[in-house]
Amino acid sequence: MKITELALPGARLIEPRVFPDERGFFFESFKQSTYEAAGIREVFIQDNRSVSRKYVFRGLHFQRPPHAQAKIVSVSRGSAIDVIVDIRAGSPTFGKHLAVPLSMENRHRLFVPKGFAHGFVALEDDTEFDYKVSDEWHPECESGVCWNDPALDIDWKAITGIDPSEFIVSPKDLVFPSLESSSTLFTYEA
Repeated sequence: MKITELALPGARLIEPRVFPDERGFFFESFKQSTYEAAGIREVFIQDNRSVSRKYVFRGLHFQRPPHAQAKIVSVSRGSAIDVIVDIRAGSPTFGKHLAVPLSMENRHRLFVPKGFAHGFVALEDDTEFDYKVSDEWHPECESGVCWNDPALDIDWKAITGIDPSEFIVSPKDLVFPSLESSSTLFTYEA
């Protein structure tokens, strides 16, 4: 398993070693000791899965303290463009984003630390998106950042190949507040 630190401090790309043969393939998707050796020391307590139609956009979500969540996300069927945004006050990359393609074919996983907003666009029908999270869902702490906030400077068409007017977005995700309103919820720790 290869784990690489990404341009946003704390975020990591996880590339499992795949063993294919005539029967199919096998790979380790999670190994606590390997993650810990790469600096991922979260304890993960819940797994979630969503299934999305092509062009569904989910995000940009996070859970506020005291129930903030770190996540490991992956796609078990289909493909998606995953986007994370650093919302930690004092971070050298505050407000910056990173887009990562996730698919059944590449089998990559993305570690999303606490203090990041997270979302994705499904590129295929029936895209199955898996989340491993470090805290249970607490609806009173559920929050997000408006996906098209100009302060984020995300060129959605450039990173997804899809005109954002074609995104299928839930009413809840359409009314999240701006990046600025989330700027005091998390603090960067080097």
